[in-house]
Amino acid sequence: MGKLTANEVKAVLTKPGTYSDGDGLFLKVAKSGGASWLVRVQHQGKRRDIGLGSVKLVSLASARAKAAESRKAIREDGRDLIAEKRKAKAASVSFREAALTFYDAHKAQWANAKHGDQWLSTMETYAFPNLGRMSVGTVTAADIIATISEVWTSKPETGRRVRQRICAVLDFAHARGWRTTEAPARSLMAGKSLPKQAAGKHHLSMPYADISAFLIRLRVSGGVWGRMALEFVIFTAARSQEVRLATWAEFDLENALWTVPADHMKMRREHVVPLSPQALAVLRSSAAVRVVGTDIVFPGANQGIMSDMTLLAVLRRMKEPATVHGFRSSFRTWVAEETNYPGEVAEAALAHQNPNEVERAYQRGGLLDKRRKLMEAWGAYCASNTGLAQIAPIGQAI
Repeated sequence: MGKLTANEVKAVLTKPGTYSDGDGLFLKVAKSGGASWLVRVQHQGKRRDIGLGSVKLVSLASARAKAAESRKAIREDGRDLIAEKRKAKAASVSFREAALTFYDAHKAQWANAKHGDQWLSTMETYAFPNLGRMSVGTVTAADIIATISEVWTSKPETGRRVRQRICAVLDFAHARGWRTTEAPARSLMAGKSLPKQAAGKHHLSMPYADISAFLIRLRVSGGVWGRMALEFVIFTAARSQEVRLATWAEFDLENALWTVPADHMKMRREHVVPLSPQALAVLRSSAAVRVVGTDIVFPGANQGIMSDMTLLAVLRRMKEPATVHGFRSSFRTWVAEETNYPGEVAEAALAHQNPNEVERAYQRGGLLDKRRKLMEAWGAYCASNTGLAQIAPIGQAI
């Protein structure tokens, strides 16, 4: 005979706590006001709590009947009710629903809104047409292959990104209990069964020996903000995004340091950049024509963030085949071929993470002093052959 009565159930609904009815049946009242039934059982030596429904939908008598059915199913029939519920849940969640839930849970982590839009756009274009209506718990490696096989060869980089994003959603679904397989989705990366991709193209870089002459031409090429931003990209070996998003608050001009916040970085880690005299000269040029009402160092249209195509447009206007990102390669090649600086110093300057965990532990100081000397040497090299010890700020005679 149960310990609780219908009146007692009504009475405790305003008192958060757990109330036993006996034989493993409990009424759990949450602080939020919700109340539900659960039955506590033993399965394969482990205690398991199985939800039986809300008090609003399941009466005391019904809860007792469900509890009895659950005990019988486990003790006599040997069923795993938890696994069955997970399987039923997985069957009810589509891949599209899981992907959108993943997107909502992670959208605050995108580097910017555009990255989030791109993530969703690739899923809408390449994943949802084939996988969208499928139960997320039933997606297999064969399904992934069928979904991305065409884009895998026609657009290799996009294909790799779509595959990674599909598997990230499946891992997320696994953690939520929407996939009942024991292993997460990384085992479904399906690389061996996909056709071989064409060799990827590197960002086209300018030979480092040509950069000083290029800088002279850049300064008379017209325009202001795009030209200065590209010059700053070259002197700092930074990524375009880091420069375009830079605000004056990030700079310590007295100590010649630029602290790039984590949310501006590709690897989501704060990065400190020592500034050469040439890089500081660009900042002085920008400060001299600073636009009132914005804290952005190199503003774009309407004083907003500069478009990622602006810097490339400067190069195309000058009929240069190089890419903006390629200047990082120019810097790295110069370090390897023209200096005695260790590779890890150059990699730290480029904000690349050392894959060796032991070495990373010894480099927590960021090799800042060595990087400062390296960036000063790079700035001086870029300014060499121009007849200047330092590139003059815009508006001054060259």
